Amino acid sequence: MSRHVVVTGASSGIGAACARAFAAHGDRLSLGARRRDRLTGLVEGACIAPLDVTSPTSIERFLAAATAAHGPIDVLVNNAGLARGVEKIAEGTGEAWREMLETNVIGLLEVTRRVLPTMMAQGRGHIVVIGSIAGHKAYPGGGVYCGSKRALQPICEAIRMETLGHGIRVTSVDPGMVETEFSVVRFRGDAERAAKVYQGTRPLQAADVAECVLFATTRPAHVNLDTIVVMPTDQASPHHVHRATT
Repeated sequence: MSRHVVVTGASSGIGAACARAFAAHGDRLSLGARRRDRLTGLVEGACIAPLDVTSPTSIERFLAAATAAHGPIDVLVNNAGLARGVEKIAEGTGEAWREMLETNVIGLLEVTRRVLPTMMAQGRGHIVVIGSIAGHKAYPGGGVYCGSKRALQPICEAIRMETLGHGIRVTSVDPGMVETEFSVVRFRGDAERAAKVYQGTRPLQAADVAECVLFATTRPAHVNLDTIVVMPTDQASPHHVHRATT
């Protein structure tokens, strides 16, 4: 049966890959991102609309457009998120911290809280959260980003407890190094610096993560995959990455 799948932050990277994966599966898509122009043509027949998860008004308009186009939401993929800079705690100014926390944590909560009541009423639904290995292991210069991703773990656990008996599934997909625009955003457009993050190694691709998301959401209704940690073979932790010397 065709499902209505909503993907936030769908304009690039993992979000765009998830959109393509669900479309190939035959699902109906509603795609939101701040860069609406990049959603055009991504998936044929998708409802596309601007979405800034830090703005309650933007969230409400997006979800209204999505439900008007495709009906109640069956799967919500909370993908919108970012890392900004590599400030150590003692050197931070707070601006980047607020941006990450408001997007990665508050934004996710604001979208999810508006979707859950209808899912609970219809007795089914799946909340997917794109987390990170950074939520499991911290690293210098990433304390606040790591904290924002770690916060998602108890949030997912609480949702599972609070919706128990309503047929709601909750899955956190936590990837390691993925070659997307993530590092370009972190380094504020410095493409050369971003490229060095992946130099000499074999990172995951966005499609690898999307495949995990699709797998989790296509299990039988009585099966819930709580957490999927997916890493490149060349990465053992945020600190341990194998890089070819030649």
